[in-house]
Amino acid sequence: MAKFQYKTIPTPTAKAPTGIWHILANETAERFAYYGLTLILVEFMTKHLVGGVMEGGAAISWYHLFKAVTYVLPLVGAIIADLWFGKYRTIIMFSIIYCLGLLIMTVDQSRTGLYLCMILVAIGSGFIKPCVTANVGDQFGKSNQNMMAKVYNWFYFAINFGAFFGPFITPKLMNNPKYGPKWAFGLAFVWMVLATIIFWMGRKRYVHAPPAGKSFLKEIFKGEGLGIIKRISVLFLILSVFYALYELSGSAWIIQVEHLNKHWLGYDWEASQVPAFNALFVMILIPIFTYIVYPVLGKFFNLNALRKIVIGMFFLIIPFLVIVWLEYKIKAGEVPSIGWQFLANFLMTAAEIFVSIPVLEFAYTQAPKQMKAFIMSLYLAASIGIGDLWTFIINQLITGREFFKGANYYWTFIVVMFIASVVFAVVAAFYKGKIYTQDDVTDKEVAEEVQP
Repeated sequence: MAKFQYKTIPTPTAKAPTGIWHILANETAERFAYYGLTLILVEFMTKHLVGGVMEGGAAISWYHLFKAVTYVLPLVGAIIADLWFGKYRTIIMFSIIYCLGLLIMTVDQSRTGLYLCMILVAIGSGFIKPCVTANVGDQFGKSNQNMMAKVYNWFYFAINFGAFFGPFITPKLMNNPKYGPKWAFGLAFVWMVLATIIFWMGRKRYVHAPPAGKSFLKEIFKGEGLGIIKRISVLFLILSVFYALYELSGSAWIIQVEHLNKHWLGYDWEASQVPAFNALFVMILIPIFTYIVYPVLGKFFNLNALRKIVIGMFFLIIPFLVIVWLEYKIKAGEVPSIGWQFLANFLMTAAEIFVSIPVLEFAYTQAPKQMKAFIMSLYLAASIGIGDLWTFIINQLITGREFFKGANYYWTFIVVMFIASVVFAVVAAFYKGKIYTQDDVTDKEVAEEVQP
C-alpha cells in the first residue's frame, strides 16, 4: 500500500477534476458487478441453488436481509475511513474483499458459497459505498461547486449504466444450460476486479481528503455535529419507507413475473432482466428531468432537493397500483403481459429520479467536511438499509398468513407509503439546515500520494 503525506494544495479549479472520470468508470464497473449479482439472487436461490432450492418467501427474506446489511455497514466503513484510512485506502482495501466474495460464488454455488459471498460482498460493498459517493463531492470546492449537481447526475448515470448491463447479461448466462450460474457470477467477479484496477489507476488525479482522526468523533458527538445528525436522521428514517417499496422490484416483483406472459415485443424475457431496465430508464430520464421536468416545475415553485423528494415519495404509489392491478388479474386466472411490469418499472424510475439523486446532493451538502462520508453512510443505513430491514421484518411477520397474499401484500406497503409521504412533507417544511462545501476554509488539507 502506497504511503501518504498530507499537505496543503490549491482549491480545485473551476474545471471538472480529471479524477472524476476514473471515479465514474470505477462506479460503472462496480455497479455492473453488484447488480449482475444481486438481481439474479432470488431467481438463483429458487431455481439453481446447489443442494436444494429455496421457497420464494425464504428467498425474498434472505435477499432483503443481505441488502439491509449491505446498506447498514456503510456506517462502519465511514468511521474507518474518517478515523484512520481515508476514503481512497478504504475503497481499495474493501474492494479486494468484495472481489473475494464474488470469486467464492463463482466456484461454489451451494448454500455455503452463497452465504460466504453475501457476507463478503455486504462488507466490501457496504464499506466502500459512503466513501465513493463522498469522494465525488471531495473533488469540488467553492470555485467549481456549481458543477457538483451535474456531476452527481453523471455519477448516478454511471451507476445505472453498469446496473443495466450487469443484470441484463447475467440472467441469460445463468439460465443457459451451456453456461450456468458459475459463468454469471464469474462475469460479475471480472467486472469488480476491473473496477478496482480503474480506481487505483486514478490515484494521482484525485483530491484526497485526509482522515479526520479523533477530531472526527468530537465533531460527530458534540455540538453542531450532533445537531446535524439528529435533524437529518429524522428525514432519512422516514425516507426508509420509500426504499422498503423500491427494493421490492428486485425480489417480490421478480416472483410475480413467473405468473405473467414473458413473451413480449418478440422476445422471451428472463424474470431477472425486468428490474435491469430500471437502470436504462434512469439513463433516459436523467437528461429529461435535468433539462425539461425540473426547469418547468421550477417556474411554479422553488424546486429544492427536499421538495423533489416529497414529489417522488407520493409518485412511487402509482407504479405499485399497476402491480396491484396485475395481482388482481392473476387471481382471476388471467396471464397479463410482462409489458405491464416494464411500465411499472418505468414509473418507479421516475419516482427514483425525484428522490435518489437529490438526496445524494442533500446529504453531502448538509455535512461539515469531516463528516461527509459519515452522513452519506447514515443516509444509506437509515434510509436504504432500514428500508430493506422493514421489508424483511414484514415478510417474516406475514409469511403463511392468507390475508396478506396477492394484492393485499402490496396494499399494505402502499398505505404505509402514503402516510410516510405526508409525514416527510411536514417534517421537510420545517427543516432548517446549513450548506457545507469541502473547502469552507481558504486552504484545505488533502492527501497527496507519494510513491514508496
